Amino acid sequence: MVRIRVLVVDDHRIFAESLAAALAAEPDVDVSAAGSGPAALRCLERAAGEGRRFDVLLVDADLGGAVPGTRLAVPVQEGDEEGLVDGISLVAGVRAAQPAVRIVVLAEKDDPRRAALALQAGASGWVAKDCSLSRLLTVIRGVLRDETHLPPALLTGVLRELTAARRHRTESERLVESLTPREREVLRCMVAGLGRKAVAERLFLSPHTVRTHMQNVLGKLGVHSTLAAVALARRAGVGPADLTGDVVERGGQLA
Repeated sequence: MVRIRVLVVDDHRIFAESLAAALAAEPDVDVSAAGSGPAALRCLERAAGEGRRFDVLLVDADLGGAVPGTRLAVPVQEGDEEGLVDGISLVAGVRAAQPAVRIVVLAEKDDPRRAALALQAGASGWVAKDCSLSRLLTVIRGVLRDETHLPPALLTGVLRELTAARRHRTESERLVESLTPREREVLRCMVAGLGRKAVAERLFLSPHTVRTHMQNVLGKLGVHSTLAAVALARRAGVGPADLTGDVVERGGQLA
């Protein structure tokens, strides 16, 4: 018998333990539970090192806290100052680290926007926490066959959100392409969370010059704040500057 290895990730202990116990009663399911994103990553790494990779993750959509070492790979709304989308940030991190793992998001309520974000991050399914065990098992087995599972009532809303996100991404990419190479480097530093002084030190520029570059970036992107610029950059797929590597070219070579 081929066994399915499932990891339940939920910071509500009673729910996680109850769900794990119910799944463990199935003859072809091995199940473990983790109470946070970092704990889930440790479980995944340990299992991979032992040659016992998990097949499916069941992730709480409202999982609290950030996941160290991961970057959100989906659009971020301007009002979201932390750049996090709850448990969906874990989806993006796991998909980047272990793309073979299938992920199903467990939600308290149906939400087309967040379901669309989950799919963009790499999830294969979105199901209600109060769904039946038989329904959940159908979804688990379905995603292992590369199926995508959504509640029928969410389908129209999710398609609308995905279409809008694609349109916004195209427009964001066009705006980013209008930047000079130096302005794009400054934008990447902004995405990495660097302030004006830190950007100046990294790029060997004066704070006044960096301020001018930042003002130009905001103007060309048509936004009025650093937070809005970062949100647009992420929609366009712009990643943060690599803060662990060497600094970029000196002087005005990229200006």
